[in-house]
Amino acid sequence: MTRRDFINSTGASYASLLAWGFLQPAPASAFNLPPNGRRDDGKARRVVVLGAGLAGMAAAYELGKLGYDCTVLEARSRSGGRVWTVRGGTKETEKGSDAQTCRFEEGLYFNGGAARIPHHHQLTLQYCRELGVPLEIFNGANEAAYLYNDGGTGELANRRMRIKEYHNDMRGYTSELLAKALDQSALDQQLTKEDVEKLIDFLKNEGDLNTSHLYKGTNRRGYKTKAEPGAGPVAGELTDPYGLTDLLRSGFMQPVFYNVGDYVYEQQTTLLQPVGGMDAIPKALEKKLTGKIVFNAPVTELRKTENGVRVVYQKDGKPTELTAEFCVCTLPLPVLKNIESDLSGTVKRAADFVPYIKTGKIGLQFKRRFWEEDDHIYGGISRTNMDINQIWYPSFGFMGRKGVLIGYYNFYSRAEAVGAMPITEREKLALTQGSKIHPQYPAEFDNSFSLAWHRIPFSEGGWATYDDATRKKFYPSLLEPDGNIYLAGEHTTYLTAWMAGAFTSARRAVEAIHARVGEYTKK
Repeated sequence: MTRRDFINSTGASYASLLAWGFLQPAPASAFNLPPNGRRDDGKARRVVVLGAGLAGMAAAYELGKLGYDCTVLEARSRSGGRVWTVRGGTKETEKGSDAQTCRFEEGLYFNGGAARIPHHHQLTLQYCRELGVPLEIFNGANEAAYLYNDGGTGELANRRMRIKEYHNDMRGYTSELLAKALDQSALDQQLTKEDVEKLIDFLKNEGDLNTSHLYKGTNRRGYKTKAEPGAGPVAGELTDPYGLTDLLRSGFMQPVFYNVGDYVYEQQTTLLQPVGGMDAIPKALEKKLTGKIVFNAPVTELRKTENGVRVVYQKDGKPTELTAEFCVCTLPLPVLKNIESDLSGTVKRAADFVPYIKTGKIGLQFKRRFWEEDDHIYGGISRTNMDINQIWYPSFGFMGRKGVLIGYYNFYSRAEAVGAMPITEREKLALTQGSKIHPQYPAEFDNSFSLAWHRIPFSEGGWATYDDATRKKFYPSLLEPDGNIYLAGEHTTYLTAWMAGAFTSARRAVEAIHARVGEYTKK
């Protein structure tokens, strides 16, 4: 019997397996707090949690372990919030838009919100271990994907270019220029002869320079079509490098093409994703909270009371009231600011003025995976200065018959403009612009599903976007309890836009409530 078979057949818990030595402790350890969620009379202390996203469910899950009685109020008919996997049968109606029902085939999907887990977000990974959510590789950086500069005038404009061609040509030329400067002792900083030799050797290898310290192209950028190395006498014919001036004038120096994503700490490989869709995480948490989540229950009023909190929500078209000793509020700030409340002025101002990013995605189902079959792209992202901004290729279902790719992932003004379009026009735009990169689009297209997060009820934005001034002015008020109301969610962390932000905020709220109750018991 395998370990997995044993777990499945016995229903052994994560904690039990740790105790028995079947599993190593997770790098981010589970809570080690005393269970003091009950009063002296034996009754559990009541906590109402607003929102069944990751922050809300994680808070209720951890508080439940400690003996608290939690009720989670969720406005939607599903859990997860912005951790949302779109698949066949998914329904959504944005503000001011027509209703959509996804028509993807069985097994096909795209992650409408959170889509990747960095390898160093250990708390997220620990919850995946604890909840039994299997993971697989998410391929974020793929040198075989494309860049496309639309509307430029240079030799390289209005044509697709492999990322590996651009990166390796620029790496080669910049290495060549620095090597020349070293050869001519032209650097401002004085280096010893040994230092120069070491740096030259690095540049030769980094830029693949020849013995004359010149960049003349390299197999790193690929081979000409039908001229790759093979059996017999075929050694392969290298593609010719683009000229440095052509590259500089190509339009690929625009910020939209910067390779920042590959260097940002959170996006460095290795990245991971749950098998079968990101919603595997909220679904696993939801199972731990059976009977604790009230769906289709939008909150309309949040009040402080002498002994705790009072919440009013709509259920079956009627106002329903719930009281509790504590509240963990994980509602996105654009939603919170429209709820009747007696929250403090500082919290209300934060809700009013902390901006949330406008962002949108579209999933396109195709009859065949031409990006794999024709273009040899397996995962990764193509980038363009067009309104579609990015094309994401799926990191699952390789070699399958059909597939879904993300036909655009855009932000700010572009997302606002595209999101304002009728659903059919969004699809048309994605197909028209995407076909400039992949001419197979028109013949292979099946159907689509699009979303604009700033138009989706109960989200009204992608994630909180702080600058230094906003962080300094408004962020501190979100960290302090407002009476017996505790705020959580990615907007209460420095990990905005990431699931780790939701999880860390939940733990922070749980620890704060638990510490406060501990003070009660000492009196």
